[in-house]
Amino acid sequence: MALIDHLYELRYRLGVAVLAIVLGGILGFWWFSNSLFGLPTLSEFVKGPYCSLPAEVRFSPQDGQCQLMQTRPFEVFMIRLKVGLSLGAVLLSPVWLYQLWAFITPGLYAKERKFAGTFVALASVLFTVGAALAYFVVPEGLAFMVGFGGEAFFTALTGGEYINFVLLMLILFGISFELPLILVMLNRAGVVGYAQLKGWWRGIVFALFVFAALATPGQDPISMLVLATALSMLFGIALLLCRSHDRSKAKKLEQQGLAGLDPDEASDIDHRPSSLDVTPSATPEAADHHDAT
Repeated sequence: MALIDHLYELRYRLGVAVLAIVLGGILGFWWFSNSLFGLPTLSEFVKGPYCSLPAEVRFSPQDGQCQLMQTRPFEVFMIRLKVGLSLGAVLLSPVWLYQLWAFITPGLYAKERKFAGTFVALASVLFTVGAALAYFVVPEGLAFMVGFGGEAFFTALTGGEYINFVLLMLILFGISFELPLILVMLNRAGVVGYAQLKGWWRGIVFALFVFAALATPGQDPISMLVLATALSMLFGIALLLCRSHDRSKAKKLEQQGLAGLDPDEASDIDHRPSSLDVTPSATPEAADHHDAT
């Protein structure tokens, strides 16, 4: 396929992916204030962690309803748009992931296609699990942070601040849960082995705790501890998968008689010159001359 054909293909795939996200965003924009198939509105779902706080530590109107504040005229519109597009990207992720897959697949071998398909499926599952965990952690983190004020303060969050906080938590946990998949992929590609990861495990776990402390938006110890603990457990699972893969690979090499060979070590080469055959050979001209005589 020529370069221009690849560009046309890329434009088509991007167009379909963007259209899918936009359609999902329209659905999310409408669902924000309307019930869908008997489900609560999207705004109620998003407000859930904030509304779970005790009424005495958060802002509440006179009627006792749980509401967020709007401080700018178009803030609610932008919030609905942001939440709707985020929901559209998640709900219709199979569509744009398929477009990405369809663009990359022609350049892969059959084995690589199978591995890449499994990678995409597991990545989607891990991201969803991480985001779901974050949703249940947000109330605990908020309760811890607003509890410092005691009865002297109440929390009045604007809609924009709160939505940004929740979305950042969901995205952070979702992306962080891709760690074991990345390690397994690097292991299968031969970039890093089980022995190396096992030797680095203390430093890696320490780095995970530092990352959780710096990356969590709320900076509360509950969110940091949950994220760091979850990542450490996922690292342990990835370590077991890498060990299983390396053992299977070593067994195959042993069956092929290649066990113990280091792929990064140069092979032994006999540099001694071979003996030369000094017996004269007849040239075609000499053979023709002999026949003529």
